[in-house]
Amino acid sequence: MPKEGKTRSGKATAAAKPKKDPNAPKRNLSAYMIFSQDKRAEVKEENPDVSFGELGKLLGAKWKSVTPEEKKIYEDKAAADKTRYEKEKAAYQDGESKKKAAKADEDDEDDEE
Repeated sequence: MPKEGKTRSGKATAAAKPKKDPNAPKRNLSAYMIFSQDKRAEVKEENPDVSFGELGKLLGAKWKSVTPEEKKIYEDKAAADKTRYEKEKAAYQDGESKKKAAKADEDDEDDEE
């Protein structure tokens, strides 16, 4: 892992990214991602020899040809997933702030002794 600062050549190095909490809620999916999850197996069955990248291109082309009525179904699912994510995120952040407050209280008690 590169250290923050400069190398011998004088170029700046990248700072380390903080690790993601495994308990954090999963991000919401877009309408396109929900569509791809639904249709991936179907497209893969129709085209068994295509690579992963080609499969993505086929899904993208299929998404472009979807009718607005069909897209509305996926957009509604995406909106519901966004609501789920926002609720889980709020609950997660509330729990995190309580943990930090509890830890701060413990530190204060340790300082008094």
